[in-house]
Formats: sequence, C-alpha cells, structure tokens
Amino acid sequence: MDVGAFTGEVSAGMVAEFGARFALVGHSERRAVFGDTDAVVADKFGQALKSRLVPILCVGETLAERESNKTDEVVWRQLHAVIEQHGVMRLSNAILAYEPVWAIGTGKTATPGQAEEVHAFLRGSVEALDKEVGLNLSVLYGGSVKKSNAGELFGMPNIDGGLIGGASRDAEEFLGIWNAL
Repeated sequence: MDVGAFTGEVSAGMVAEFGARFALVGHSERRAVFGDTDAVVADKFGQALKSRLVPILCVGETLAERESNKTDEVVWRQLHAVIEQHGVMRLSNAILAYEPVWAIGTGKTATPGQAEEVHAFLRGSVEALDKEVGLNLSVLYGGSVKKSNAGELFGMPNIDGGLIGGASRDAEEFLGIWNAL
C-alpha cells in the first residue's frame, strides 16, 4: 500500500525519498520470521518499482528443501510469483539474488558448483521467457560469502556478484571480498 496508518512500517516511497536506490524484497528472514509469502513479496517488488527503487529479489531454499531435491522448484515458485504479477520484462529493472537459507548465518556455504547450478537454472528460466532479459539479468549469490570463497564463487559464469551480509561488518573481510571481484 502506498499510504495509510501503518505504524512501525516503512514504505518504499519513504525509503526512496531519503535517497535509497535499492530495496531488498523476499529476503529469507522476512519470509521466515515475518511471514512474507510469495504474493506479499511480489507486491513489495511492485511497490519498489513504483517508487523508482531497484528491487533486489531474494530467492532460496531451506536445508530440508535442498535435501529433498526441491531447490529448483522452490526458487522457481518464488521467482514465478513476481513474473506472474509483473511480467518478465520488469526483471530488466531488478536484480535477482540466490540466497540459500541453509547457508545464511550458519557458516555453511554452497559450493561454487552448487551455487552455479542454481544461478544457471534461474538465468535459464528467465531466458526461456525472454532471452534478452535473461542474458542481462544480474544474479547475485548471498549465502555466507567470505574473502576465502569469494574468488571461486565470483569466477562462476552465472554468478555476477554477491549480496553480502555479516561479512560487511568486518572491514578486512569485506575488503577481501571486494578484491575478489
């Protein structure tokens, strides 16, 4: 919603008014802790675009989903909710981030090969709908990126960079990630 009495909430318009350029939507913590459904994430994606923010759409699976070989199904469902509501062309104004929930804050990280598989699946799925959008889509990896693994992750053909969380609080660690780009 654009306006109204929503105490404690911050709208995309308010954030944009203060000079923000990007908005995370669908982050695993919002999905798990605050109950953001795929439909809510799609709505927030639209609000970000409407407020001229670049949405960073986060998708990712839990450990149970990975172990049940449901990774592709889960990330496609999350991405498809946005495409269904806004169209594939709107991804031209967005960034996609794969953040395996099982690797956030746990110290576990997807191997570069595991991350690449999901990134290739995501890019290929978008390319199947619109080749140009898929080829130009930025897809970031966001699952415990550290200076020790950043070079290998960023060396993968479908990983365009990182969505850095905890490591951004440590200057030496973050600089090491930066230098891996």
